[in-house]
Amino acid sequence: MNVHVELCVIPIGTGLSLSHYIAACQQELEDAGLKVHLHAFGTNVEGEWDQVFAAVRRCHETLHDMGAVRLFTTLKVGTRTDRPQSLADKVDSVKDLRG
Repeated sequence: MNVHVELCVIPIGTGLSLSHYIAACQQELEDAGLKVHLHAFGTNVEGEWDQVFAAVRRCHETLHDMGAVRLFTTLKVGTRTDRPQSLADKVDSVKDLRG
């Protein structure tokens, strides 16, 4: 099943700068062959269910291996079965209405 997720992983107690943790998680998602789009408050991910959730797990494992003892993650998940739809399709449908 194809799935779209919005992922935000926040290491707790690791200092003020989190960018190297975010970059490591982003690399895990890309290495999994998923479609990813980093934005200011998280990452949109598109792919098959098992691959997406395996990559989310690897993000956690990687950040823990980097020394982050605690992680707080938010995950929004969307699926549909009536037709195929990409994340770009969703954005384009709004843009089309705005002209």
